[in-house]
Amino acid sequence: MSGQGADSPLVALFGGTFDPVHFGHLRAALEAAEQLAASELRLVPAGEPPHRDAPVAAAAHRLAMLRRAAEAHPGFRVDDREVRRAGPSWMVDTLAELRAEVGPVPLVLCIGQDAANDLDRWRDWRRLFELAHLAVLHRPDARGHYRAALKQEMRQRRADDARALRSTPAGRVVSLAVTQLDISATAIRDLVARGRSPAFLLPDPVADYIRDHGLYTPGFLRASGGQAKIP
Repeated sequence: MSGQGADSPLVALFGGTFDPVHFGHLRAALEAAEQLAASELRLVPAGEPPHRDAPVAAAAHRLAMLRRAAEAHPGFRVDDREVRRAGPSWMVDTLAELRAEVGPVPLVLCIGQDAANDLDRWRDWRRLFELAHLAVLHRPDARGHYRAALKQEMRQRRADDARALRSTPAGRVVSLAVTQLDISATAIRDLVARGRSPAFLLPDPVADYIRDHGLYTPGFLRASGGQAKIP
């Protein structure tokens, strides 16, 4: 796909547990999409994240909140494949499915610097580069801390400009500086559990959903082992 312009297709992925989704997630996703000139950005909620603790809210709730948050952004699309797929949400499986769907279009996996530092602990991590490009999102002053094999892989695949990702479907690495808002899902859950409002930390439709479904309240936290049906 050599010679593609900024108006040609490029699909970006931004994954997470989104427990709940907040403006920190959305701002980083938006800035990544803009810098990549992505034709589409897919928000991919994890069903069973293999590299972190299980989410507090059931997948159905996290998916519903993400859909409400994405409605205000025409370029965002919520992709529920990891929620619907049984077992751990391995990114290599997600990328393989997407590659089969989009064909030779450039595909870019967007991850934060902390996740990138441990990429060599992901399942079949070397195959990720066969399936997609990697965009590492970081604060302007952040630095990567990679183990030897990953450091070598990152160095030899590095692209100095996001435009270079359009010349091939996969295999390059680019660093993108994005605004890191000091917002965390953990802090939001703690606010709600203490009866305080999460307003201005996340979109109003998400705050309304949390209130209407009693998410993250003490009663919800005591009973959070149940799984709601995915809409």
